[in-house]
Amino acid sequence: MVLRPTRLLALGGFLVVVLLYWKPIQHYRHARAVLDNRQAEVVRLERQQRQLKARLAAVGQGDTLIREARRLGLVKPGEQLFIVRGIAAWRDRR
Repeated sequence: MVLRPTRLLALGGFLVVVLLYWKPIQHYRHARAVLDNRQAEVVRLERQQRQLKARLAAVGQGDTLIREARRLGLVKPGEQLFIVRGIAAWRDRR
């Protein structure tokens, strides 16, 4: 196969075009990957928000709210917090 000057010129032009498009294509692929990651994160955060809203709705009812607050170590104004340890061992001895 003989490479004529016109074929060399066409090949060179093709390579220039490929080199000119290389970086924008790489930027596009990177931006697309970042966008896909962000969309997946949005979906995950929306799911977490729905779970938290459901939990808040369940906890926002009287006794459940008080029980959850106690579990977190919160006390009502004027109350004193007492932490009792070793209940399981005491029960085992009885």
